[in-house]
Amino acid sequence: MNDELVIGGTTFRSRLWVGTGKYRDFEETRRAVEASGTDVVTVAVRRVNIIDRKSENLLDYIDPLRYKILPNTAGCYTVEDALRYARLAREAGISDLIKLEVIGDERTLFPDVVGLLEATEILAKEGFVVLPYTNDDPVMARRLEDAGAAAVMPLGAPIGSGLGVRNPYNIRIILEMVKVPVIIDAGVGTASDATVAMELGCDAVLINTGIAGAKDPIAMAAAMKHAVTAGRLAYRAGRIPKKLYATASSPLEGML
Repeated sequence: MNDELVIGGTTFRSRLWVGTGKYRDFEETRRAVEASGTDVVTVAVRRVNIIDRKSENLLDYIDPLRYKILPNTAGCYTVEDALRYARLAREAGISDLIKLEVIGDERTLFPDVVGLLEATEILAKEGFVVLPYTNDDPVMARRLEDAGAAAVMPLGAPIGSGLGVRNPYNIRIILEMVKVPVIIDAGVGTASDATVAMELGCDAVLINTGIAGAKDPIAMAAAMKHAVTAGRLAYRAGRIPKKLYATASSPLEGML
């Protein structure tokens, strides 16, 4: 089946995207990324060295010719900071793709959607392919699309919580309301969470803590790979309707 994911003119092979924070070292990061089967690796520009080639660099372990490097503005609490790091990544030749984060609260790490909307509009006008991390609000998702977002990335649950998709009904509404791809970002804790997100019809899942924080990150990366594939296949296959009462598995016609 031809089931390509295309965002901003870029074709992605994998629907599992992987973050690079919280691993023990760059070598463990490399092994987990490889086990995941992903072709998209997201990197926090202000936290991980991908620019200074004179010191130890993540790109010494993650081959940018093999993986699409997706810079993100994690840790940015103002529009100005988010714009600065997005532009820095592009000036360094990393990518025009940017996973945009404008955080509104230090404790919950929920997005500042007002600032996010402003930054999305500015960066889209500057030619960035903007993928904003947002809450699970369908109205805001549509406004981000109108502002020029190439995809929207609603949280499944708070960052690092591992709670899974807490509000699948809002995610379903977002999928109905926007035409751009929808990528679940944050909250996935285990393989079944990733499968649920994909069965809802999401176009991809971005996972960091759910892999890096596992007892065996390499094994969990492989589990997430299979979970995303299974969820996507199940979504495309179409599940049976839910019923209150039983229905015989074998046809009743012709029985004596």
